[in-house]
Amino acid sequence: MYIAKSNPKESLAEHTRQLLSRLKILKEGYGDHIQNHKIWDLLEIAVKYHDTGKAYSQFQYSIRKALGEDVKKSDMPYIPHGYLSPFFLPVRSLKLDKNMRRILIQAIAYHHERSESINTELLLYVAHEELVHHFPKIEEELNIEVPKDTKHFKKIASELERERIKSIHMDETYLFYVLLKGLLHRLDHAASAHVAIEMDPEFDFSNLTRSYLQKISGKKMGYLRPLQEFAFNNQEKNIILVAQTGMGKTEAALLWAGKKKTFFTVPLRVSLNALYDRVVDEMGYQNCGLLHSTSAHHLDEKGVENWEVIYDHSKQLANKLTFTTIDQILKFPFKFRGYEKYYATLAYSCVIIDEIQSYDPWIVAVIIKALEMIHKIGGKFLVMTATLPKIYLDELDKRGIIDHSCEVEKFFDDALVRHRIEVRDMSIFDNIEKYVEAANDKKVLIIVNTIDQAVKLYREIEAFTANVYLFHSRFLQKDRQLLEKELKEFDKNASSTGIWITTQIVEASVDIDFDELHTELAPLDSLFQRFGRCYRKRSLDHDEANIFIYTEEVSGKRSVYDKDIMDLSKTILREYTKNEKKILLESTKMEMIETLYSVGKLEHTKYYKKFQSALKELDYMEDYQVSYQEAQKILRGDESVLVIPRKIYDEIIPLFEELEVAENPARRNELRREIEKYTCSVNKKMFRNSLYPIDHFRKTKYGQYPLMNYVYILDKDYDFDEQKLKGIGILKEDSPFEVF
Repeated sequence: MYIAKSNPKESLAEHTRQLLSRLKILKEGYGDHIQNHKIWDLLEIAVKYHDTGKAYSQFQYSIRKALGEDVKKSDMPYIPHGYLSPFFLPVRSLKLDKNMRRILIQAIAYHHERSESINTELLLYVAHEELVHHFPKIEEELNIEVPKDTKHFKKIASELERERIKSIHMDETYLFYVLLKGLLHRLDHAASAHVAIEMDPEFDFSNLTRSYLQKISGKKMGYLRPLQEFAFNNQEKNIILVAQTGMGKTEAALLWAGKKKTFFTVPLRVSLNALYDRVVDEMGYQNCGLLHSTSAHHLDEKGVENWEVIYDHSKQLANKLTFTTIDQILKFPFKFRGYEKYYATLAYSCVIIDEIQSYDPWIVAVIIKALEMIHKIGGKFLVMTATLPKIYLDELDKRGIIDHSCEVEKFFDDALVRHRIEVRDMSIFDNIEKYVEAANDKKVLIIVNTIDQAVKLYREIEAFTANVYLFHSRFLQKDRQLLEKELKEFDKNASSTGIWITTQIVEASVDIDFDELHTELAPLDSLFQRFGRCYRKRSLDHDEANIFIYTEEVSGKRSVYDKDIMDLSKTILREYTKNEKKILLESTKMEMIETLYSVGKLEHTKYYKKFQSALKELDYMEDYQVSYQEAQKILRGDESVLVIPRKIYDEIIPLFEELEVAENPARRNELRREIEKYTCSVNKKMFRNSLYPIDHFRKTKYGQYPLMNYVYILDKDYDFDEQKLKGIGILKEDSPFEVF
């Protein structure tokens, strides 16, 4: 019996059957969603033969030795099994044309990307001297046809000598190849992880959403808003939606998704968590996936009993609906080793991009390139945003993404007047008395551009009132969750009054509604997102301004936001208000964004040059030049690092000690998750002189801590009172602790 896997032990026949059973589920669930139906016959062949090279004596020796068996050492040279598997193909009886044969052989040979180059002379030697002797047993154990002779060996070798099928031209051969190779990856990975390939393929999100909207509205008819009706009626088309806050975009997206396998992306993890909770808890769909860098922590904290299963399914892309960050699902334009798995999945799925304008122009370029690739391979997309920069829309049009299969629509309601703005040529620190006075009977939200600015403002306001809270990303994960919960409770309680000071962490998909907003100047699209946290779904009921924009001594100019965009935003705002309080209609917001992000305004700015440069680089990106980790770093931003403040670390040393000696994998994972509750992501450059590896601080009889080598000790103090929910988080001032 040939062995394919060692943990758990699994025969080659068992492993192959696992793939075939998942192939049946995948085809039955989404077979009609892939345009070229020939893929299924070729994929079945690839599945049956992809691991036949594991019959090779050197592989069998290695795996049986790992299982602790007493086996005779193999004298044969190491060769990756994928390079050997094509020799088991009955090439003549398959009757494939040259192009399909090339696609099949390369997909099997490279189903595991290896750094070893192919030596065809050595392959032919091994094929003639050994592989032929495995043909009868492989035929019996796998119940497949094998070659009758060795005449096809040279054809296989010559095919492996040929240049790899490349993505640069995005032609039909490449698209078919990437489908075959990518789906084979999906099946192989799911079978190896012993998780489902697809869950709930027949589930319809439009039915779920309609029932939910009908229930909360109490109506039998007319419960869908115009935006939602439009999305539901255009399920088979790609859609670009520009719609104001409070129009029900999330429900519209799910109505559009219908029966499609769906990946729902938003910029912030906190927003993803909130969306996941909403669909699971309020709408009642339990099989959602959640996929981002701390999703396991959120699922565990939420008390989900089978969170490990949900997390594993999310990692294997098995869920019908997955809430995820773009670095998890849209990194395939970098064409790293194994990218085909993600790209092929999008061929029969849809992706929802929420608030595209919130991303850096480099990342938007990646998204646009991903949408172009998805369009070419037959997948679906929905882009929805409150503001859409015109340069992005122009680029989508230029690349043929906006065609007969794509609808572009704007939805706004000028009858609902929500905001009267006032632009103030002063610092946000010059108006503290007004914030404190307003907070006596109002919910007051203050948004600034940097954490340092938020901390400084909090300290000054705290001298005048205790009714002030601070929320930003430099709190430990466990404390940040407490603050998020408190913010939502504050919002829900109609009688609550006070001040919340935040950064742009609340801009996207945080469903809160304050009475008054004070904000530093930011790019118009960011400002309008902030406006959505004030009078979110209600009409303005007084003649005073409820939005105040401060234009002087603004933080984050250059470090957070592009200076040219900031300056242009200020000019446009000044032209509109002309030193007066002005009602800001939704249509006016869209016009202002269109003006700001037009080529005419931006063509000489660093912002536009960065965007165009990124697109050009992606257009000529060659396969496998960037690693998976490098692609993820680019999309996540490689300037952050996970840290534990020194004094917090001293308190949880017992967790590290137990982690070092724990033998049970489940317990080790549990300990890691517990430790991660005490971590925070900080800017690596900002704290570079205060970061130390964990083993710098403590070496015990247990040794160092290699299992948590991605976490650093931050030699800075930490301030937070869990009872009062007050504090400023990680302090930038020098720590009183000695570094040793």
